[in-house]
Amino acid sequence: MAVFLVILVLIVVIIIPNIKIVPQSKCYVIERLGSYFSTWSNGLHFKIPFVDRVACVVSLKEMVKDFEPQPVITKDNVTMQIDTVVYFQITDPKLYTYGVDNPLRAIENLTATTLRNIIGELELDQTLTSRDVINTKMRAILDEATDPWGIKINRVEVKNILPPRDIQDAMEKQMRAERERREAILKAEGEKKSSILIAEGEKQSAILRAEADKESQIRIAEGEAEAILKIQQAEAESIKMIKEAQADQSVLLLKSFEALTKVADGQSTKIIVPSELQNMATISTVLSEMFKDNKK
Repeated sequence: MAVFLVILVLIVVIIIPNIKIVPQSKCYVIERLGSYFSTWSNGLHFKIPFVDRVACVVSLKEMVKDFEPQPVITKDNVTMQIDTVVYFQITDPKLYTYGVDNPLRAIENLTATTLRNIIGELELDQTLTSRDVINTKMRAILDEATDPWGIKINRVEVKNILPPRDIQDAMEKQMRAERERREAILKAEGEKKSSILIAEGEKQSAILRAEADKESQIRIAEGEAEAILKIQQAEAESIKMIKEAQADQSVLLLKSFEALTKVADGQSTKIIVPSELQNMATISTVLSEMFKDNKK
């Protein structure tokens, strides 16, 4: 019975604590007698009591470290505060455990020095507009420097860039002046376009009025020409009909006399009467006198 109790105590105190289950996305770095022995991945493992020990539990997930703002000086001697965010992943648990003491602190210091070196080569305006360039350079430098530590730098982001207050005020005034300038330009362009449209409208209106006057004059002239043509055609038809009726000389003289009568109705003060019409008038007078005597 005593032996059974001893065995039970040994199982509870020694064997069970040395049975290890490694979860997914984690690794255990195992030392045997103080030296690196192996790296356990996920699954069931057993370590020898008093010989093996878990030196480090390493997470294989991608981790994010947000570092505090760092004071940096630009090429044109402007001091600003910049904070960065580093995304990294442990690729080699053994190197991560034995490569450097306090890896996170080492990454933070390396990030600060790298950031100062990069910003020191840029002026203020370049710093504010070149975040992608800064991120790319920092990621490349940090990834190369942390490779012996078993760390892979996936991405580096400049989170905030905080210039001094007086610089911020000057930038705000500059931005306000730029917005006012753009507003004035847009307003001037609008007025210019409005003036152009008004002038074009007046031009088109004048052109249309001129074309209307021209069309009206053309129609009037065409109407007068057509009227004259109709009159000439009527006179020609009248003469043609007289000729076809084989009118004698006296009828023609009478028509001429009627025409002269119409002319006499105008403003002329002198009328020249042909000799044939004079003879015809004499004959008409004689016939008229004779007709009167017969009535008496």
